Amino acid sequence: MLHEYRDVITSLKEQDAHFAKMFEKHNELDNKLENKSEFLTDMEVEKIKKEKLALKDSIYAQIMKFKADNNF
Repeated sequence: MLHEYRDVITSLKEQDAHFAKMFEKHNELDNKLENKSEFLTDMEVEKIKKEKLALKDSIYAQIMKFKADNNF
């Protein structure tokens, strides 16, 4: 996710526990969707996708703010 910002993400994860937790939660949801042994209803899949998208939007906003604040 957002591979082009890998350096910024690494810095943010080291400096901001909330950011690190959001990033980890996004990855957990991603793994849940990819796990073939887990059976999810269509509604559960949609809920997870929406939660992932909201997290990604928040993560992206924090990346952009960090870049602007730190001339990264």
